[in-house]
Amino acid sequence: MKAFIQGISYHLPDTILTNKEIVEQFPEWTEEKIVSKIGIKERRVAGEKETAADMAVMAAEKLFTEYSIDRSSIDYLIFCTQSADYILPTTACIIQDRLGLSTSIGAIDVNQGCSGWIYGLSLAKGLLLGEMANKILLVTSETYSKYLHPRDKGNRTIFGDGAAATLIGKEGIAEIGNFSFGTDGKGANNLIVKTGGARQRLPLNDLKSDDFGNPKSSDYLYMNGSEIFNYTLDVIPLLASNTVQKNKMSMDDIDLHVYHQPNQYISSFQRKKLKIPQDKYYCYFENVGNTVSSTIPIAIKEAIKDGSIKDGYKVLSIAQGLGYSWGGVVFYF
Repeated sequence: MKAFIQGISYHLPDTILTNKEIVEQFPEWTEEKIVSKIGIKERRVAGEKETAADMAVMAAEKLFTEYSIDRSSIDYLIFCTQSADYILPTTACIIQDRLGLSTSIGAIDVNQGCSGWIYGLSLAKGLLLGEMANKILLVTSETYSKYLHPRDKGNRTIFGDGAAATLIGKEGIAEIGNFSFGTDGKGANNLIVKTGGARQRLPLNDLKSDDFGNPKSSDYLYMNGSEIFNYTLDVIPLLASNTVQKNKMSMDDIDLHVYHQPNQYISSFQRKKLKIPQDKYYCYFENVGNTVSSTIPIAIKEAIKDGSIKDGYKVLSIAQGLGYSWGGVVFYF
């Protein structure tokens, strides 16, 4: 038995945050500087009362309509987010009810970041090959904007909110190949929101500024950009090599590379370090930003639409994220 992606749809919130708006708040920057460095012109931001679950429902409904999917055929739901509606209950259970899915299905949350879609696919493939489910709905959705301090100009230029819905079954548009994974929890503090969980439930109100005037607080998302960058360049080459080897091929056999889409700065270094020709390295973040666990499915959806992915293509997708965690997989279109 094999596992396939049967369809991908995505949803973005209505509010657009442009570089012009960011520059109005931070006049020491220019629109040109933001674009030249990170390659992002605009990103979507969830409304004040709009949650990751709301966007997940919209993405799933779009998937059902676009691919004429009978929702009663779904027998497992995986919801990947770090922006859960509540500490408890499981947001996947709430989404099951809102989508009108059967009460005879499994529904779980996966708390994973940028590598979450690949991890979610591996769980879905395992459920399918283990004959525990026949059609799995995997939804990734994040509202990182709610974790960012208003004066955090660096992260506000990078991250965008969005959701993607993927259906996995026994046939479809792309066979899901073999996976490779990695984890190193020593890097946990380099991308973290320290308060709100069981270890520190209440805000610490410890806001301070670094030497460059950027806010740093336990109550908001903190990212050590230089450490994340170094870790990325350390793990990506081995991850790419391990993933193609597990699929009994080499990097030369890959027709298109669709990796996690952090920003132009990191993606450019990744491509050059792996010596990938520019025409084989697909990017889609200019108008959506870094949507965390949804970047790869959004990019694959667009690559299919614009013809960058063709029938017969072998596509390598790898992602690195907070935790640290990383994963890779090959798709056979």
